[in-house]
Amino acid sequence: MGTKNQELHIAFFPFMAQGHIIPFMDLAKLFVSRGLKATIITTSPDAPSIQSELQNYSSSQIQIFTIRVPTADVGLPENCQSLHCATTPEMHLQFFTATGLLGPQIEQFLQHKKPNCLMADMFFPWATDLGSEFGVPVLLFQGIGYFPLCAILCVHLYKPHLYVSSDADHFVIPILPGAIKLTRKKLPDFVTNGEENVFSKLLEGVKAQKQSHGVLVNSFYELEAAYADHYRNDLGIIAWHVGPLYLVNEKLVKENKSSIEEQHECIKWLALKKPNSVIYVCFGSLANFVDAQLLEIAEGLEASEKNFIWVVKKQPGEDGWLPEGFEKRDEGRGLVLRGWAPQVKILSHGVVGGLVMHCGLNSTLKAVAVGVPMVTWPIFVEQFYNEKLITQVLGIGVGVGAKEWMRVVRESVRRDEIEKAVRRAMVGKKAEEMSTRARAYGEMARRAVEVKGSSYEDLDALIQQLWSYDIA
Repeated sequence: MGTKNQELHIAFFPFMAQGHIIPFMDLAKLFVSRGLKATIITTSPDAPSIQSELQNYSSSQIQIFTIRVPTADVGLPENCQSLHCATTPEMHLQFFTATGLLGPQIEQFLQHKKPNCLMADMFFPWATDLGSEFGVPVLLFQGIGYFPLCAILCVHLYKPHLYVSSDADHFVIPILPGAIKLTRKKLPDFVTNGEENVFSKLLEGVKAQKQSHGVLVNSFYELEAAYADHYRNDLGIIAWHVGPLYLVNEKLVKENKSSIEEQHECIKWLALKKPNSVIYVCFGSLANFVDAQLLEIAEGLEASEKNFIWVVKKQPGEDGWLPEGFEKRDEGRGLVLRGWAPQVKILSHGVVGGLVMHCGLNSTLKAVAVGVPMVTWPIFVEQFYNEKLITQVLGIGVGVGAKEWMRVVRESVRRDEIEKAVRRAMVGKKAEEMSTRARAYGEMARRAVEVKGSSYEDLDALIQQLWSYDIA
């Protein structure tokens, strides 16, 4: 297959945010490992970091094609070329609107580069129409798993939240396996208020999913088998699972012993701790917490009496969000990291016994792959659905008590709830049971990406289909 695969050229078109670009790079590496050629479409500011990540690949294997988001057309600064540059909910809307204007540049790419397939981010459903126009099959890559995909579609189709009398009343998501209950407060605001905007069109892209050549999902069959079957058989969408994608990059990271990750201060700190004694706290790159909520987290971690590493988006010198004397008082027991942290290295360290997180899929899959139980704190997008998968379906996490979907995290979860959730995840019989289940799913994850594993086989089937389509 290797020789004929070299004739297939796949274009990868990720959304302009780290949580989307990273799995797309892993996806490109995965296809190249099977002998295909790849081009990654990205903006000029993101190109250097992508190029650095791909330094072990030749230009004949992976190329980069740069575009520019027309942010000035929607009232944003011209240099705002990433979602991370948009610092308010209003700017987020403007940025999403601007990415919807990228059609002419992608059209030019398809005309000149003539790829055999366009792999578009879930946030670019309009790419399916462009693919039809140029005779290029378009696959939509979903940055979320089968469970939230099914839940989103079922809520969109049946609108169960309209048939309860208050925001606090529970409803069961229709036709979704598992009798999954939610409240209106845990749904996105544009769903509950009926507002049609760029977010609602992107997250409810039912038409695009069905019109595309198919959907790629960063998950593995054993993790959510009932929902993979439901998505494909009951909801009628062609799909392949190819994850966990981060495992594709794991071998390279392990071989690079002199990497920045190995030298980070936290790795030396972790080496001094006992197995399963550290709770890791990280909420991704996009979640914004008000200072009052950060203060509650600090108090809760301190009261838990557990070792902790806490990653925050604060810079040295920013005050008012930590209790006075916090870092000095907890020196040796706790480590606060400001900015970036080597998440995979931390999670895979044997002393880490739990993760407090926002239920983003990338972090969830990393925790699953290393067999670490989770304390779930969903915030927005599809994260309240992911919490149900983690806590109710898989039984590998406990909720911290988040009750409402929000764009900026105001003070809503108290310190005693945080303390209690950390202890439940780290201490006692239930914690041991969750840890055992988490390790079992971790083994399944690794088998899924090995030769003859479920994700390996699904990728083979997809490549065969692309090859057959090209011949036709």
